[in-house]
Amino acid sequence: MQRIEAQSPSAQRAYELVNALQQQLVKRMELISQAAGTNSAFEPVEWFRAEGRHGGGVRYVANDEAVFNRGSVNVSQVQYEDDDMKSLGSATALSSIIHPRNPLAPSVHLHVSWTELKNGQGYWRIMADLNPAIESPDATAQFRRCLEEAAPEQFAEAEAQGNRYFFIPALDRHRGVCHFYLENYHTADASADIQLAERVISRIIDTYADILSQAIDNNPMPKQDDFKQQLAYHTLYFLQVLTLDRGTTSGLLIHDQNDIGILGSLPAQVDKALLESWLPNMTEPQDELLKRLIAYTPDAQGELGGSKIDTTVKQSLAIEIRQHYQKHPEALDLQASANTVPPTVANHQ
Repeated sequence: MQRIEAQSPSAQRAYELVNALQQQLVKRMELISQAAGTNSAFEPVEWFRAEGRHGGGVRYVANDEAVFNRGSVNVSQVQYEDDDMKSLGSATALSSIIHPRNPLAPSVHLHVSWTELKNGQGYWRIMADLNPAIESPDATAQFRRCLEEAAPEQFAEAEAQGNRYFFIPALDRHRGVCHFYLENYHTADASADIQLAERVISRIIDTYADILSQAIDNNPMPKQDDFKQQLAYHTLYFLQVLTLDRGTTSGLLIHDQNDIGILGSLPAQVDKALLESWLPNMTEPQDELLKRLIAYTPDAQGELGGSKIDTTVKQSLAIEIRQHYQKHPEALDLQASANTVPPTVANHQ
């Protein structure tokens, strides 16, 4: 089986970019694994859209459980250049989440994508956010400073959009501590646009690797209470991704050929009792969605009382989310948004 790539020159340039960034991130994470003495490489997993006719992708998955709670670095390109019924030419993306095992080391989420329509229009989506279970003000300042320097003209707007997108109304708080989000970004200078995308993500990869390495070195023996705080934070992350994140929902609604990859951002364990305690905070019909997600979350086990989110659970969660929005399409209006809402699902129909 072979993945057919987009032939558009701009899509090819975007594909080269996201593949280079993927390798940069994987190599930096593997160096951290080597420094910890475990030396476990990320494993490539390939997937296909329509058996490769419309593309697909490769994600690299962290196997070093001594260093990573979860880690996924996914590159995809879906293209419809042979389908005259589609308005979308191609969508090319890097999406990654790294959850370290050490609770005093922050998680990171990165996303950069190029969407190209057949009418010649195109736009970038650029995201970077730092997500600690236990915040280090120095790490937050370092992450923020990197973004300010990488995108001095765009930072204020990107921070405002990110703060809006990653706010969780049910909990009256944000998911992370520093958010950068440019949606539907394009100027008259296409070359400058792709350079901005490369600069922001590449510099954040290196900055995050430095933050992660330092956090691991400075905190070799976390306490039990630290892991409890991490479990609670991972539960919050689970809630945000599965009930609010528009990108995750759109990916699941477009097709069912990469469900495990799309849910690669989920942490290894969550606190089921904590999820249940948040049910009264949810508005209709999202309370119904959370009930279904809880029903497919395993019972607690171990000293911390965590529920394991494995591949089988992810597949069940993906099905429930897809069925929920098919039953309640109006609930899509309750999803997180920045200044504009991209018609991602409609573009693929």
